[in-house]
Amino acid sequence: MEKQAKEPETDFIEDGIKLGGSRSGMWNREIISQAIASLWVGNSDAVERNAQVRAIIGALSGIKPQDEIEGMIVAQMLAAHHAAMEAYRRAMKDGQTFDGRHENLNQANKLSRTHVALVEALNRHRGKGQQRVTVEHVTVNAGGQAIVGSVEAPGGGVQPKSEDQPHAKQITHAPGTTMQSTIEADREAVPVARRARS
Repeated sequence: MEKQAKEPETDFIEDGIKLGGSRSGMWNREIISQAIASLWVGNSDAVERNAQVRAIIGALSGIKPQDEIEGMIVAQMLAAHHAAMEAYRRAMKDGQTFDGRHENLNQANKLSRTHVALVEALNRHRGKGQQRVTVEHVTVNAGGQAIVGSVEAPGGGVQPKSEDQPHAKQITHAPGTTMQSTIEADREAVPVARRARS
């Protein structure tokens, strides 16, 4: 009689961490079940499947979703990652045709980009999507303009804080003379169309 590996516990809390991001055990179990169901286990025996399920639980535990939205994003991140890795594996399979390899790499590429987008969405949701730009040196050539003050760029990703960059300097406003362009003196006024009042 073959001994079967025990199914891992898929309880909604492991070591005090809510694996699905919710106070609802039913929600957390659903997120865990969905993440586990996204695994390709067709070639796995019971021991390998047990290890794969524990790895999913470990990932959820490590990422620590803080609410239901994060739980959904994290489950999709895990699904996209596993699907991408399976597509990469199939692309490199011995005897794979050129078209088969091309299609699998194409799918892996799309899945990898989806995974990155989900990581960025998680970071934005957690408030890590704010970017701060610190300028260390500004050179303005003749006829150019420079912005003096705080400049922030929209976008995602985690950026280091300026306190963690001892070489970075804060931009401050220093009143001075206005730079005039030599081109301005040669310019002619251009009429501007105005809206007629009714």
